[in-house]
Amino acid sequence: MAKAELFQKDIPKDERVFYYTSEEDDPIKTDEQERKEKILLPDGYEYIPKNPLVRIYSRMMFGIFWVFGQWYERHYWQAKFYGREKLKKAKGSGYVMYCNHTNPFHDVFGPALAADKRIYTIISPVNLKIPGIGPLLPMIGGVPLGVTREEKRAMNEAVDRRLVRQKKCLVIYPEAHVWPYATTIRKFPAGGKSFKYAVRNNLPVFSMTTTYHKRSEKARKKYGDLPRMDIYVDGPFYPDTSKSDEENQEMLAEKVYESMKKHAKKNTYEYFKYIKKK
Repeated sequence: MAKAELFQKDIPKDERVFYYTSEEDDPIKTDEQERKEKILLPDGYEYIPKNPLVRIYSRMMFGIFWVFGQWYERHYWQAKFYGREKLKKAKGSGYVMYCNHTNPFHDVFGPALAADKRIYTIISPVNLKIPGIGPLLPMIGGVPLGVTREEKRAMNEAVDRRLVRQKKCLVIYPEAHVWPYATTIRKFPAGGKSFKYAVRNNLPVFSMTTTYHKRSEKARKKYGDLPRMDIYVDGPFYPDTSKSDEENQEMLAEKVYESMKKHAKKNTYEYFKYIKKK
């Protein structure tokens, strides 16, 4: 399945099916993933650029990205956001937002519109290889996962600085793999490990769940069978200071998972079918 195919409004129904053996199967793979290449970050990569001109350029890029995202989300996907007022409960604090992973393009823009502050999103280093947009991803908030010990240390320091000192929003996709238009929530492959950023900094956690619905007859003349979106923000969920870090990570993972499952029940249209092989 190619990314471009996801936006064809005339894909036959019998081709909108993905057969899987495990929830960690990946319907969309880059060439590097197909070859199982290990992708390292460029030499001298800076998670937080020291050059002030680069930081100014990054803010400009994010502004352009956010303005375009307003049109893209609200017009192309006819997206409606619910529950954003809950973010006010974390006013004056950084927080981590966990989202279901169901659209490679909406998943870039959606959290930026859902959050009430600038976002930074954990991404795979392979995304930096995407022609055209790949090298720009760090400019609009992409935070590639470190591979080497040095990269991991630098990434963790940068994430903590964004969350604690700058009080920004960190976005994470705990399902790990994109399943286009999926209407169910998959188990988190890493369990509670991706919740370590909130736990070690004692910060609130939110969930963002994208759901899919049939468009009006008028809209279907333009977009075909492509669904529209409703997006739900839920939380905040806080670490419990009486628990250990590991216990808190598992507890928060369970709360976010249950929150996503609750909102996923609001899906009313299955554009793509996912069928497990026997």
